[in-house]
Amino acid sequence: MDLFEVSNHNNHSKMNLENIATALKDGIFTVTINRPSKLNALNIKTMDEIEEVMDHVYDNPDIKGVIITGSGTKAFVAGADISEFAGMNPISARKFSERGQEVFASIDNCHKPVIAAVNGFALGGGCELAMACHFRIASDNAKMGLPEVSLGIIPGYGGTQRLSILVGKGKAFEMTMTGDMIDANEAHRIGLVNHVVPQEELVAKAEKIMKKIMSRSPAAIGQLIACVHAAGSTTGYQTEANAFGNCCKTEDFKEGTSAFMEKRKPNFTGK
Repeated sequence: MDLFEVSNHNNHSKMNLENIATALKDGIFTVTINRPSKLNALNIKTMDEIEEVMDHVYDNPDIKGVIITGSGTKAFVAGADISEFAGMNPISARKFSERGQEVFASIDNCHKPVIAAVNGFALGGGCELAMACHFRIASDNAKMGLPEVSLGIIPGYGGTQRLSILVGKGKAFEMTMTGDMIDANEAHRIGLVNHVVPQEELVAKAEKIMKKIMSRSPAAIGQLIACVHAAGSTTGYQTEANAFGNCCKTEDFKEGTSAFMEKRKPNFTGK
């Protein structure tokens, strides 16, 4: 059991995690789904722990960015635990889906950057978890897919929505209707992942990109996330204009423009 203590100024709280391992170093919070005997499959307990972890991400000022990955070399997350939903009725199944959507929305809507480091299989709920992150880096042995139709169901944790946004309706229909897996290079070609690297370089690549993001204004990054989510909506442009205005009242804006004029590196605080 991993007992991880998170310091939040005056608030000291503990997470009792059985299926997730966590580590915080230099502002980067690494979250590892840790059920290797089950290929890191998501069960209800693990979903509860993801929610608990994300609460700490939101609240802990020492956390500047998050990398989500899976333990071992075979799987990021190989799917959901089928035994837990095999006997559900329509009402309990709807609640099960809404619960998963709520947990993954806490990742998607996080004001801090979240990167998925996809090591191996990311299928079903695992692919949905990866898609809930702001972007994805895959190891060269990664395999991704939404095979739910082979079980007589469909993705229920937001997968139909996020996949369509990421790769377009045509490819989303093909992937979800056939249930076929795609390899890392195909995932990269269609825009499902941003980079493909050898597995031994995966976390280092994620950390390198995260460090670059963390050198930018946290206040601006938070506004940016909300704007990108609003893309394509009727309020998208207004969201951007409002966020642009919000940035101009921050200490980060003053620091960033001053640093540019003074030809020095900015020292952002997120305020």
